[in-house]
Formats: sequence, structure tokens, C-alpha cells
Amino acid sequence: MKSSVLSAAMASIGIPTEIKADELRVALTPDGVRDLVTQGLEVSVQAGAGDGAGISDQSFAEAGAKIVTREEAWAAHLVVKVKEPQEEEFSFLRSDMVLFTYLHLAAYPKVGEALLEAGTTGVGYETVQMENGSLPLLAPMSEIAGRLAAQVGAHLLERPHGGSGVLIGGCTGVRPARVVVLGAGTVGWNAARLAAAMDAEVMLLDRSPERLRNLEADRRGRLTSVVSSRGLLERLIPTADLLIGAILTPGGRAPTLVNEQMVKQMKTNSVIVDVAIDQGGCVATSVETTHTNPTVKIHGVQHYAVGNMPGAVPFTSTEALVSVTLPYIQGIAGRGLEEAVTERPELLSGLNTIRGAVCHPGVAKALGVAPRHPMACLR
Repeated sequence: MKSSVLSAAMASIGIPTEIKADELRVALTPDGVRDLVTQGLEVSVQAGAGDGAGISDQSFAEAGAKIVTREEAWAAHLVVKVKEPQEEEFSFLRSDMVLFTYLHLAAYPKVGEALLEAGTTGVGYETVQMENGSLPLLAPMSEIAGRLAAQVGAHLLERPHGGSGVLIGGCTGVRPARVVVLGAGTVGWNAARLAAAMDAEVMLLDRSPERLRNLEADRRGRLTSVVSSRGLLERLIPTADLLIGAILTPGGRAPTLVNEQMVKQMKTNSVIVDVAIDQGGCVATSVETTHTNPTVKIHGVQHYAVGNMPGAVPFTSTEALVSVTLPYIQGIAGRGLEEAVTERPELLSGLNTIRGAVCHPGVAKALGVAPRHPMACLR
């Protein structure tokens, strides 16, 4: 028997205020609200949801949204967020709702357990995947996170901020910082490009020669791309002033490429920025941090592992996120999840949990449960 939450249009859309530490983004903009309301949908925005991104309740109201309480926002058929539900929000999860947000269940298994227990349909932005392997709803945040990684790393190398006192671009007669970037996906490429633009000596590592070959045409400055191997990591990491981890496994936990011994061999007061922390991290010693307390020093090395890096620039991040999520919100709310998946097949891979089952193989492996095929979950 089909569930109406999957097959029916979802007339109400709820936008709660994000409560994760230092998360200032909001899941919708006034322009997005206007588009949805014009489509005949009801949009409820929690009071103050846009404050961190510089968007007032009045702006949302003028676009046609209802300004509501947290409980009322969560009572909608389709709840759209930026980050995974926090523990105090678990009580709002229901079997007759669809939650559309970044879930990253491999890194946050308690969220997965809560979704399964409540029977909530959880659709993760980060696992929506096109036929060519690209991740359209993750890409803009990955681009921002990559650029922030180089920017933050340069800042943390400064001595007053606990670094070694190395200027990332050096100066006449003085060598620049060596930046080692693990992974040449969207995060890694953007981090490497910006670091190279700041005149750093950049080593970009990836396991795919084809990916590196495709990037060669856009290579700038002191940027060298190298096919990664265990031996190369062991040689390069101790020489890095700044190490940026940018490894992605869609839906799954990031592999640990840098073990504790490698960290011990790094220079005193060097810096690690582990962008993969929202998938568990690719550095063995990484622990998730916040924008308020962004670093921890382990074995003399500064670790920056903020789980919501784009939240540092909430205006830019909100605009970028909504530009790619809005068509999917319109499809799910306007026609129901089953029809939306038919019209946009890439949305099928975004299905993480439905009616107490896990329907993404990467998520299922990370959570240690047996997966169901997403089409079987929808029926």
C-alpha cells in the first residue's frame, strides 16, 4: 500500500530555524518563497530563521510566507533545512513528513537512528547524484568550503592564531607555504586554486589520473597535480605547512588517509583543515569543532574541522544553496516524491531513509544495516 506522504503533493512547506552550533544559514530565500507561493504552496518560516543570513521576517512575509513558531514549522508535510536535525529536534520527526536537508548520516549515526525510529522519509542533499556522478546539491557548498579552507588555513598559519608564522604566499626571497590538498574534487580543486592564487606552493593529490588530467588546462601558479599513493602521502605530509583534507565518499564515511603517525611527523604549529569532517574526517586525529571554537592542537598541529564551514558566510551560502535546491523543493512539494523522482531520476539517490528502511547503499554500509533498493522503498 502506497504512503500518501510519498505519492501526494505536499501543500505545506516548513522552514525551521537552524540550531546547530554557529549555523546561520537558512533553507530558503524570499525569492524562493515567492516562487513556491505562486505555485499554490503554503510556506511557513520560523520566526528569526533568516536573521543569521541577513534576511528579515518581514522579507519572508512580504514574499508570501507565514511567520510561525518552531512547532508549526516542523508540522509541515515537507520540512526543508540546511543541516541534519539536532537531538532536541528528534521529537519533531514523524512518519508522515519528508525531511529534505544535508543529512550526512555516516558521520551522524544518531540522526540516522532517529529517522528510522520515527519512520521519517529523509532525503539528503549530499547524495542526490546525476548520471555522470556529479552531486548538484553538494557542489555549491563544496565550492565555498574549498575556498574557505585555503582562506582559513592561511589565517591559522599566522603566529597570533597559533600557527608557525609562515605567510602563505611568502615574499621576495622567502619561500611560500607548502599546501598539500588531498582530493581533487570540487572542494579540493577550489582549495588548491585559491591557495595557488595566494602564491602558495600547492601539491594537489588524487587517485584519478583522468581527473587530474582534466584539471591541467586550468592550472595556475605554483600548483602541481600528482597521482596519490600511500608512499607519496608519507613523504609529502611531513613537509606541509597546511594540509587540506577534501575526500568525498557519496553517502558513506570518508576514508582515513592520514593516520596519527603521519600527524606526529608534521611540523610544529602546522595546520590541518579537514573539510571531510562532516563525513567523519579523513585525518585520524580530527575531531569536529565549531566556528566559535574552531581549532584544537594535537601533537603540536592545529586541527580545524568545523562541520558546517559554509555557515561562516551565511548570506553567500544561503543564496548558493537555494539556487540549486529550489527546483527539487518545487517538484517534491508540488507533485509528491514519487512523481518528483520520476521527473528527476537523480533524486532517487537522495533517498536515505523511508518508513524505517535505509535505501542508499553507502549510508546503509556506514550505519551497519542492510539496504533496500530505493524503488522498493517507494512502493
